[in-house]
Amino acid sequence: MWVIDAKRYKGRPDLKIEGGILSPRVEKLTVGGRDRTKLVDGVLKQMDLVRAVVGDLPVFGALCFIEADWPLIAGTFRTRGVHVLMPRKLRKLLTEQTGEVDVAATHRALATHFPPA
Repeated sequence: MWVIDAKRYKGRPDLKIEGGILSPRVEKLTVGGRDRTKLVDGVLKQMDLVRAVVGDLPVFGALCFIEADWPLIAGTFRTRGVHVLMPRKLRKLLTEQTGEVDVAATHRALATHFPPA
């Protein structure tokens, strides 16, 4: 099960790591130099809500930046278990996943708990 939050932000996504040896390690997501760590917090919260409904199914999270200034090589990363990537890399990641899920039953369960806005 994937929780994907697509964003149309300008600038380069980057992972800033502070602390680590004598102080707690803190990971911050920046886009175009601006702190966007709250976006990761939002995906993690959504993942927890979905996890509470789907039970034993693994739940993965992704932030997909549509118009970001991604470098030609690499550029994608994970922070706190959330993938941060461009659409092309997300498509590749999703098509590599395998497993069997009762899609209809999972859809019903999610639709019951999360009605349309």
